[in-house]
Amino acid sequence: MTRAALRTALPAAVRAAVRAPSVHNTQPWRFRLGIDNIDVYADPDRQLPVADPDGRALRLSCGAAVFNARVALAHLGWASETVLQPDAADALHVARIHVTGPHSATPGDEELHAAIERRHSNRGPFMDTAIPLTVRARLVDAARVEQCWLDLIVGPVAQDMVAELVHAADQLLLATPGYQAELASWIRDQPSPDGVPRGAGGPTPEPQDLLTRRDFGGPSRPPGRDYETDPFVAVLGAYGDTPFDDLQAGQGLQRVLLTATANGLATSLMSQPVEVPAIREQLRLGLHRGAAPQILLRAGYAVAAGTTPRRPVADVLAVPTVPQSTRR
Repeated sequence: MTRAALRTALPAAVRAAVRAPSVHNTQPWRFRLGIDNIDVYADPDRQLPVADPDGRALRLSCGAAVFNARVALAHLGWASETVLQPDAADALHVARIHVTGPHSATPGDEELHAAIERRHSNRGPFMDTAIPLTVRARLVDAARVEQCWLDLIVGPVAQDMVAELVHAADQLLLATPGYQAELASWIRDQPSPDGVPRGAGGPTPEPQDLLTRRDFGGPSRPPGRDYETDPFVAVLGAYGDTPFDDLQAGQGLQRVLLTATANGLATSLMSQPVEVPAIREQLRLGLHRGAAPQILLRAGYAVAAGTTPRRPVADVLAVPTVPQSTRR
């Protein structure tokens, strides 16, 4: 592997990184390329001040981008080491990915890399087809590899508990000043490299839905296209509740999402319950977890939908000039 090959691999890894998910597709990251490393920065200009005032979701997204870059480098034949929060003086400098030498890509590397371009949020109804136990176990294992936990919400009692918390959080957010305007500012009616295209936001929520979804102003659903009656829902978290844990959870989330995609599943994310501190705490207690949950994951089998747009690499290869703290 030559230095020239590495110069090609680093921007390719950034192209993979920007395919990571983010709330409202804000894409809150920036990157700086070194000789043998990628520095990852949070972009505070793309933080959601109402839904994410502490920057937790911002860091979660950046962690997912870090994971994509790691996978892309492995696919391209490079081993790497990642240090989270490498600069104590700059809270925006969330990670440094350092290339350590050649690497022979494993089948697992290739499977995850192939899923990066295919993974996207599918906010429409899924089929009422059960996910096999073997696939469920792979998702749990994927979170564990990244030092995270994934709790599967199984049975009507657990599902009702989660559904009630999702609904309560959604109602509280809708009543929060500025929330609806913030959401509307990220809905796109024309082609755009960021935000959520109205057509990708899913159909308009209806009262009979078990899980309350955000309303992106989508069309009414056709007759007979209700959401699944027994949805597959999981909750992901890290083992702490610090900015470092947010980044760790982002990597765990992305490994889970790519594993789901590789196994033929469609996925979407629900973050309302973790955007309201009191609801987040109720969810933690309901799950009997010592650390707060980071995100809810919905998965199932579905007709393929189009991917959401991403900003070009040239737009994200910039560094904030004035460090700003996003720590809680």
